[in-house]
Amino acid sequence: MSRVWLITGASSGFGRAIVEAALAAGDTVVGAARRPQALDGLAAAHPGRLEPLRLDVTDTAAAEPAVRDVVARHGRIDVLVNNAGRTHVGAFEETTDAELRALFDLHVFGPAALVRAVLPYLRERHSGAIVQLSSVGGQMSFAGFSAYSGTKFALEGMSEALVDEVREFGIKVLIVEPGAFRTSLFDAGRAGASADSGVYASVTETRGYVESGDGTQPGDPAKAAALILAALDAEETPLHLSLGDDAVTAVLAQLDAVRTDIAAWEKLTRATAFDA
Repeated sequence: MSRVWLITGASSGFGRAIVEAALAAGDTVVGAARRPQALDGLAAAHPGRLEPLRLDVTDTAAAEPAVRDVVARHGRIDVLVNNAGRTHVGAFEETTDAELRALFDLHVFGPAALVRAVLPYLRERHSGAIVQLSSVGGQMSFAGFSAYSGTKFALEGMSEALVDEVREFGIKVLIVEPGAFRTSLFDAGRAGASADSGVYASVTETRGYVESGDGTQPGDPAKAAALILAALDAEETPLHLSLGDDAVTAVLAQLDAVRTDIAAWEKLTRATAFDA
């Protein structure tokens, strides 16, 4: 049976690639975006199967009515994809409260509102899936990405609890952790940046990486989208799906580093209980 998808950030990047993959699979897609007209051409090529929807995910009050209206028109939602997002570069010290809150609104509070809105319908049907577009930055971080990674760590932590809660209802949760893919994430018009004091050379290097990286990333969003669909269709859907050679290498190195830290202090940390 064909599925009904609700995909945020659907007008470009991973969102559009997932839209196209779902349509190719014969499914119906509601593509949510702040500028849904960007999907008009694709919608015309798939009449009745792609519905552009104007939605700003940071408007959390709009989540429940949007989900309710989608269910009213299509009868159900089978897959929610929380994809809308952007990058942000700035040293921890230089990132303002306003910048940090705006990023949490986009990557944490917005997705959380949509998950809360869609869960009653998924539970009622004892099926469905929630896809959370995180990042390799949701498993590790480096200079300049404290705010961005902070939001992705939060999204992943919430999702790890979520899967434990909804498993009994037959609902899948998939956290996607891409490395460098050729999307608009690094586009100068979309990437956020805190004021640069020049104090942190490591952050300056990261700014250069972002500014020069747009359009040269090795990852193919179409291949990523195909793998996301395959993971959802698998009998055992993974909770974490790192995408790209760079992401897999970075995450495995991070896990090794954490294990090394724990092992080095294991004897002492295990001995912190009250004396018998």
